[in-house]
Amino acid sequence: MEDIYTKRDGNVDEPHRHDYYTVLIIKNAKGEHKIDFNTYELENCQVFFVAPGQVHQVIETEKSVGYSLVFSNQFLIESSISLSFIDNLNLFQNYGQSPPLMPSQKQFEAIEKFAQEMYELFQNDSSMKFLSIGAYLKLLLIECNAICSIHPFESEVESAGDNLIRSFKKTVDRHYKSEHSTSFYANELNITPDHLNRTIKAKIGKTAKEYIQARIITEAKRLLYFTDVTNKEVGYELGFSEPANFSAFFKKNTDMSPSQFRKTEVLR
Repeated sequence: MEDIYTKRDGNVDEPHRHDYYTVLIIKNAKGEHKIDFNTYELENCQVFFVAPGQVHQVIETEKSVGYSLVFSNQFLIESSISLSFIDNLNLFQNYGQSPPLMPSQKQFEAIEKFAQEMYELFQNDSSMKFLSIGAYLKLLLIECNAICSIHPFESEVESAGDNLIRSFKKTVDRHYKSEHSTSFYANELNITPDHLNRTIKAKIGKTAKEYIQARIITEAKRLLYFTDVTNKEVGYELGFSEPANFSAFFKKNTDMSPSQFRKTEVLR
């Protein structure tokens, strides 16, 4: 992270998004990290996880000390790490809040050690260095997941719930622009809305409806920030037949109108 700060001459980067995963392992820092327009204070001994497609911006008030890891789905495949492994982690929260992991000093030292090993491997010319980096990456992610999970190694019963969560999220990704009701997704998954809600609530701490709404709001914010389409067009894109309905939905969930959001974020 020190090298990145120096390369930018200390200038703040613009809000941006990637098609790969980002992990920030922060030993010392001051400032803010914005993820999908939610702001988190930069502190010592933090780990941030940014999923592909999420908008993020690091605002440092002084040079940070730490590591920035980025990796793609292709790298995971080449490192014999299944994509379902990433899906099963409680680390990359695509929509809604993405607060940092706050490990203890001892836990952070273990994470930092894995990061340092990867950094040193990356600097050398070993013929199989990327396989080694992939192995350390998996260990690092397992360590982080164990910190934020009550039961990091789940039973068969719990994995059935994980499979449902994964299917639900994928179904939401396919249909959120046109389908906003919990009953639609429950029907697609061949379960009752009550069963869906109970499982989602137990696993990720929010109801199915709240997850769907967070997905819609996140995409609305991204469209409002990154494109010049009108508020009405954003609403139509996200399945609202009337502009007033979209504006009311957006304001209810963000405490500001689409126009106010666009003005506030773009002018920052």
